[in-house]
This record gives sequence, C-alpha cells and structure tokens, in this order.
Amino acid sequence: MVCETDFYVPVTFPVIDISLLSSEDELQKLSSVLRSCGCFQVIGHGISVEFLDKVREVAQQFFALPVEEKQKYSRAPNEAEGYGGDLVVSEDQVKDCCYRLSLRVFPEDQRRMHLWPENPADLGLLELEENSFLNQFGDRPALEAKFNFYPPCSRPEVFGAKPHLDRSGITVLLQDKEVEGLQVLVDGTWRTVPVIPHALVVNLGGLMQVMTNGMFKSPLHRVLTNASKLRMSVAVFDEPEAEKEIGPVDHLVNHTRPRLYRSVRNFTAFNYECFQKGKNSLEELRI
Repeated sequence: MVCETDFYVPVTFPVIDISLLSSEDELQKLSSVLRSCGCFQVIGHGISVEFLDKVREVAQQFFALPVEEKQKYSRAPNEAEGYGGDLVVSEDQVKDCCYRLSLRVFPEDQRRMHLWPENPADLGLLELEENSFLNQFGDRPALEAKFNFYPPCSRPEVFGAKPHLDRSGITVLLQDKEVEGLQVLVDGTWRTVPVIPHALVVNLGGLMQVMTNGMFKSPLHRVLTNASKLRMSVAVFDEPEAEKEIGPVDHLVNHTRPRLYRSVRNFTAFNYECFQKGKNSLEELRI
C-alpha cells in the first residue's frame, strides 16, 4: 500500500550530461551515481526533440485505438511480448493499473511481426539502434521496447507498476512529458523522478548488479497512479540470450569482496516471475 508520505520527496535527482563525460568531474559524478543509486537522468544525449516527441505521439496513437483493435496484438498466455495488462500468476496477486505493449526490436529475425501494430504506421519506423553491453550477454542479445499506458486511477493503493527491479542490464526510459509517477528507492526513501521533458532516464537493471557483484546498484522502483491524469512512458532495455549463464565477473570477486550472488540462466523469466509475485529477484539470488 502507498503511504501518504511516500508520494513525493523534494530532493535533487541525479542528472548526467553525457556530452561532458570526457571531463573527470562528470565521470566521477557518474561513478558515484552507479555505486549509490543506479538511476539518473541524461541530458546532452544528442537525440533530437522531434524524434522524442514522435515516439510519444506514436505511443499515444496506439493506446487511443479502439479496444478491439488493440486486442489484435494481445500477448499469448505466459508470454511477455504483445499487448495487455498484468499476467495473473497467483490468486492473491494485486494487479497493476497499467497496459503495456512489449515488442522485441533486435535481433531482427526474432521480431514477431504479427504483434507489431499496423496502426500507427510510424511504429515500425522509429529506427531504434541495436546495442549490447557485456560479453556475458552472448552473440545475439535482445533489445526490447515497451510502451506503457497508465490510465487515471482513483485508488491510491493500486500501483501503475508495483515495486520491482528491471530484468535488463540497462534500461533507457522516456518519461511522460508532463505527468510524474516514477519513484526510486534511495536510502530507504521513495524519491520521485521529476519530469525533464526531453531527458532520458537511465536505470541499471538487476543483471548489472549481479555481474558487478553488487558494486553497481540496481534500484527498486515503482510507478504511482494518478487520480485524474493518464501517463505514458516508453522504455528500451537489453536482455542476454536466454541460455547464457549470468553471474559476477571473476575479477570482482576476491577475499575482500566475496561472491554475493549465484549464477542464473534466463534471468528475464526469473525476474519476471519474482515481479509478478512481489519478490525481489536479487534477494532470491543472494548467497
């Protein structure tokens, strides 16, 4: 349940200008954020305002389609890709107030084109670039896009997204241009990530905390609902090949920093199961 005092904590949230990362000061600032918080906003990224606004427009157009049109792209049972709300995995599960369209972008031959909406037509023209982060992800890591729609909700005890860790190595999020809702747990306090209209939110996923043996932090975060306003966001995140075993990097394990996490295959499925059950996947992996 959301406590009244949890809604907003007026603190400065980390902002990194990546156009300045050649400077020692900005690099030290980034290193400090990765080790303490694991979530920050990025400016100076070079992505045009027009492109970011187009992404928001495309998301808005899709979610404004008639229900029967959106249901053409419904995900199959126990599948993450496609359109829909929470999967029901237990009788006592509290569902989030959110609808999502999840699409695999790369590798291209793994795209399920029958789940890609015909309308709006621009959805397939966003030209998201492929990227990967660490060798542990395999030769063919996946890049996925998730369009999130949070309708107005008059029940403050219901989340837009319950507290969770991302299953990715790194998640890049484009927030709603006006409506806040994303909160990150920092030092035991829920902090609201303020809206900077054309900034990107970068969030370290659970994989990165495992691979760095806890050196970098993956923050627990959640999305609050709004009683009168809808909210949208778009996230892009990377995933390793399902059969790849993920664990702490060898040189980050020693007598002063013992191994903190056991290795795991298909962290995506493992983390999603924990999310639906309200569990912390990193705590489940802790030795």
